[in-house]
Amino acid sequence: MIKVGILGAAGYTGGELIRLLLNHPEAEIVFANSESNAGNLVSDVHEGLVGDTDLCFTSEMPFDQVDVIFFCFGHGKSEAFLKEHSIPENVKIIDLAQDFRIQGDHDYVYGLPEINKEEVQKAQHVANPGCFATAIQLALLPAAHLNILKEDVAVNAITGSTGAGQKPGATTHFSWRNNNLSIYKAFTHQHIAEIRQSLKQVQGYLDASIDFIPYRGDFARGIFCTAVIKTKAPAEDIIETYKDFYKDAAFTHYSDKPIDLKQVVNTNKALVHVDCFDGKVLVTSAIDNLLKGAVGQAVQNMNLMFGIEETAGLRLKASAF
Repeated sequence: MIKVGILGAAGYTGGELIRLLLNHPEAEIVFANSESNAGNLVSDVHEGLVGDTDLCFTSEMPFDQVDVIFFCFGHGKSEAFLKEHSIPENVKIIDLAQDFRIQGDHDYVYGLPEINKEEVQKAQHVANPGCFATAIQLALLPAAHLNILKEDVAVNAITGSTGAGQKPGATTHFSWRNNNLSIYKAFTHQHIAEIRQSLKQVQGYLDASIDFIPYRGDFARGIFCTAVIKTKAPAEDIIETYKDFYKDAAFTHYSDKPIDLKQVVNTNKALVHVDCFDGKVLVTSAIDNLLKGAVGQAVQNMNLMFGIEETAGLRLKASAF
């Protein structure tokens, strides 16, 4: 069994990670750390787990008892934590924050299995991709492979309220978000950098702009993305490239039919669909922001790092009704 420790276990990602690992055939949670909830039952905070576990949160961090640690911190806290704490070199780390996603003076592998599977399998440390970044990259990577991202790409994506985290805020509480839509961080979202990094990795260069406008949705979970690519490439070549690019992917699937959000909510799947028009390609993609966009992908990366079946613990049914 893979012995697991979780830091920042009281938030949305921590709760979803615990839910997955409790049902994982080859993983065991050794500790779920939360300073503010130490001693409390996990199921008192993550109430969907009532009856599933007697695990309690702890303030302890017994790193010598685990094989892997998941960082479920807010952005910017992982790097600070590592400067203040020593983790044994043999313990693997999967960071769900953005601290190590951009290549730099660190050894973290960017954990998007669709393009970095072999690197993840050999990695000691993995930086898990962002939620918007995952949906947008999966929409655009086959186009990058075909070398058609030569003009600016218009991207719109709408996310559920869980993407903002568990702590209530002015734009997340129910009475504001219900029956409402709004945009935020237009053209400046922090995920653009990692999106560009992956597209450049596949295409070899990226001079075009990724003009991304994020939307806050009036639903709890999921991301639905549209991207418009300008190209004169033949439609049949584009569609065939998309199908071929994901033919061996464990969770990302090309759909011949138009997709909708409910097909992926509560799963680790990503669905991608292409419509070709005169000189333009419309790509749609959909993921669950907490699963393929966060902890589902993190568990997928854990499976790869430990050499077990990539889909272990992740065969989940969509809530498509």
